[in-house]
Amino acid sequence: MRKNLIIIAAAALFAPLSASAATNLVTNGSFENGLAGWTLSGAVTDSYPAVVITYGSTAAYPTSAFGEAVAAENAAAGTHGAYFVSDFSNQSLTQQVYLGVGTYQIGFSAYAPANGYGNAHDATFSGSIAGDVLANYSVSQKPGTTWLDFSGQKTVTAAGMYNIAFSFNTSGYPAKDVVIDSVYVMTAAPVPEPETYALMLSGLGLIGFVARRRRADQA
Repeated sequence: MRKNLIIIAAAALFAPLSASAATNLVTNGSFENGLAGWTLSGAVTDSYPAVVITYGSTAAYPTSAFGEAVAAENAAAGTHGAYFVSDFSNQSLTQQVYLGVGTYQIGFSAYAPANGYGNAHDATFSGSIAGDVLANYSVSQKPGTTWLDFSGQKTVTAAGMYNIAFSFNTSGYPAKDVVIDSVYVMTAAPVPEPETYALMLSGLGLIGFVARRRRADQA
């Protein structure tokens, strides 16, 4: 009986957390299938459009970051990332995604390779929904050779197809470059209502009560 009470209490405690889990609405957000599902657009004036590189490779562009073996973001991120390196660029990766009424979070992970981090001109990378820039990364403002996460939120008031864009911008030679991975758009986790907090606290209290009873019975 006491074991059943513990299970019920734990379920009450963690139910709000599991309900907040969301699915990535972006297709091929880890770039494991190259640029499949994406539309690459924008101007490139040198000869280095965005490509998908292999982590750990020391081969020449377009297989790696000009011979630099970029480490994967983490074990779950896969073996590939999108590499942006043009010195005069306004390239964007875009998709059309259906969004219902609600609040959504857009985000990405970014890594500045060492071979471009010391370049004089800055580069930026951003994530936007319907033209609203919600997640923005200025390479010069953050440390290099470190995976960083960026995100932002937008409330959608009318359901429909929305343009999702992840954009790279530079304006000088030589410019910094960036590797992108784990891009996503998903339903934002709702803020728990006061009743939810009360349920979680009652679950904790019940677990503590049962644990004390078990210790008393065993004494």
